[in-house]
Amino acid sequence: MFAGLAEFKRAIIDRIRNERQAAKAHGVKFGQHTTLISKQIDHARQLIDRDGRQVKEVATSLGVHLSTLYRALEVGAANIDS
Repeated sequence: MFAGLAEFKRAIIDRIRNERQAAKAHGVKFGQHTTLISKQIDHARQLIDRDGRQVKEVATSLGVHLSTLYRALEVGAANIDS
């Protein structure tokens, strides 16, 4: 009985793997979508650095959570430093 269940499980895993590969071949992207694009991050950085606006205010105007903006600014800074 356990052998039958194991075989069924392997068949499901193989089917899912094949479907994912086919979807990737057709250009489907998996994973979470980016909330902010680089243009928005650059704009946010300008508002904070040049105009002296608060991060909370900029996050609200972009419609994202404060931690999302901090994370995006941190990743952008890491890419610039590299």
